[in-house]
Amino acid sequence: MQQTRSVEVGTGLFVLLGMGALFFLTTQTTGGDDFSADETYTVEARFENIGSLRNRAPVAMSGVTIGRVTSVKFDRVTLEAVVGFVIDAQFNQIPDDSDATILTSGILGSQYIGLQAGGSDTYLEDGSEMLFTQSAIVLENLIGKFLVNAGSGGED
Repeated sequence: MQQTRSVEVGTGLFVLLGMGALFFLTTQTTGGDDFSADETYTVEARFENIGSLRNRAPVAMSGVTIGRVTSVKFDRVTLEAVVGFVIDAQFNQIPDDSDATILTSGILGSQYIGLQAGGSDTYLEDGSEMLFTQSAIVLENLIGKFLVNAGSGGED
């Protein structure tokens, strides 16, 4: 009887520790990269597909977070997603012909906007619109194309 009781207590502690570890991991991986800036400027970009990009997603350049996504809207006229984001004002020399791409952190990570510098002598400013964009790569679409190509490749 005593041995059964110790097995039950051990199992309960194991489950409790597992739940605690899961809670700790969720709090550490969501929203842990806070962006704060005293002064910012707003920029917009249009994408054909934003994947799972959400508000508060990071905006990064060369791997450094320089801003945050503030809005994701749908333009009914052009049928594109319009993403608004703010950039820290200290990064005020980003060329206006820079490229905005929706990237993914790791294989199954969250999505963010990555900026790649252009070569223009004029810079982004408050209210600018980025003209060069690359939409998100949707894994399901890639798998579907692969399966269709693999299925039709064997026929003569």
